[in-house]
Amino acid sequence: MRQRLKHRIADIVIFGGTGDLALRKLFPALYEMERTGRFDDDTRIFGASRSEHSDEDFRAKLEEAGKKFVPEGEFEAKIWKKFAQRISYVQVSAGDEAGFKVLHEKLSDQPDRDRVYYFSTSPGLFADMAFNLKKVGLVTPNSRVVLEKPLGHDLDSCREINGQIGEVFDENQIFRIDHYLGKETVQNLMILRFANAMFEPLWNSAHIDHVQITVGEEVGAEGRWSYYDDAGAMRDMVQNHMLQLLCLVAMEPPYVLDQDAVRDEKVKVLKALMPINDSNIDTSTVRGQYRKGAVGGKEVPGYLEEDGANVDSTTETFVAIRAELNNWRWSGVPFYLRTGKRLPKRHSEIVIQFRDVPHQIFPLAKSMTNYQANRLVLRLQPDDGIHLILNNKNPGPGLVRLRPTALNLSFAEAFGGRSPDAYERLLLDAIDGNNTLFVRRDEQDIAWQWVDAIQDAWQNNHITPKGYTSGTWGPSAAIALIERDGRTWNEEAGF
Repeated sequence: MRQRLKHRIADIVIFGGTGDLALRKLFPALYEMERTGRFDDDTRIFGASRSEHSDEDFRAKLEEAGKKFVPEGEFEAKIWKKFAQRISYVQVSAGDEAGFKVLHEKLSDQPDRDRVYYFSTSPGLFADMAFNLKKVGLVTPNSRVVLEKPLGHDLDSCREINGQIGEVFDENQIFRIDHYLGKETVQNLMILRFANAMFEPLWNSAHIDHVQITVGEEVGAEGRWSYYDDAGAMRDMVQNHMLQLLCLVAMEPPYVLDQDAVRDEKVKVLKALMPINDSNIDTSTVRGQYRKGAVGGKEVPGYLEEDGANVDSTTETFVAIRAELNNWRWSGVPFYLRTGKRLPKRHSEIVIQFRDVPHQIFPLAKSMTNYQANRLVLRLQPDDGIHLILNNKNPGPGLVRLRPTALNLSFAEAFGGRSPDAYERLLLDAIDGNNTLFVRRDEQDIAWQWVDAIQDAWQNNHITPKGYTSGTWGPSAAIALIERDGRTWNEEAGF
């Protein structure tokens, strides 16, 4: 969101340093910062976990993972060697004070340095780690803690964790991460709205018919069945990622690009969400669970056939929601949210569907099968970009025929080079102390209240997931959800 002209010297500690997230995302992101010259020479990095490793063994483990997970062509042995020299390892168990004392010995020579503690572990360990950091004197005014999701499984458990962390760290020291907020297109959404005169005057119910937000995954539970079964699509995706995207689409312009000003506006959006409960649960939501099928030409098992599955599970792997906001700007504009596993492709996008022109003077327009009102598509993955669909004249003499044509902005083509990974950007913000793109405590509370009401209504009304074949866009009921309103999901492969 802003240029970084200088980076602070920092000590970065990754708890859960041998875990999947650390190896796949966090250390590769830190390596990219090294490669792009983001670190001061004195910045230090520490891995911490329960297993026993020497510094050399841990560095070797990271190098093996780096060669696998660093983007192709960006792993350079010379740069990795410099990066590895920053890294040390500490054996730490969350509830054992002894390991934290060893960590204190390693950090105590620089007591005034900025410290970033990244909790890449089970949330059940967060409180023990925070209390032990405080007990051994490692929490200073210059300390920050990054909390990986999921933060609880409902409002009560989220409040419990936040309360425990809040006993150790002040709110401005707590960085609750949602990696979707680090994606290039998500950040560009604010630029698109608030730095361009053409869109903001149209960004309201007078000109926008509806909004669609889709986050689709090709993969299934795949080795994470137990974790996923405890969460489900609602807790894993809707409560955090999708509601954050909705907030950025629907928020009012903040008075300044300031961390609290931005998050204040996001809170207003969450407060304006109309409740979904027993009275409207059937018409506002769809739950689904994937069955065996084919994705990308490959046969895949159903959710209940995955390794380690409980055949009686009623956890949803797909959710579709029709949401509305009770405020002046968005009154009457539905927001359709859709997320699921084992969909036809990895595909995340926001679609702003504008209303049609008030009077159509081209007589053939409405009879054309491909005619459509203007549409703005923000593609988050796999190919980041912004696409504005306009109606143009089909070339040729005779009757005027319209053809939808896209004005495309592909970030890769327009700007060249690599686009930083979301974790890379958010780690830099945490080091810089900028928590604009992180989630505030009251945001989480309000989001959980809304989600809990939906889950309670599912339980009260005995709504179980509807099956859908892997490789499709979810249950047929999800199509009915939007088509009841005379609209359709955007499923175009290209532009």
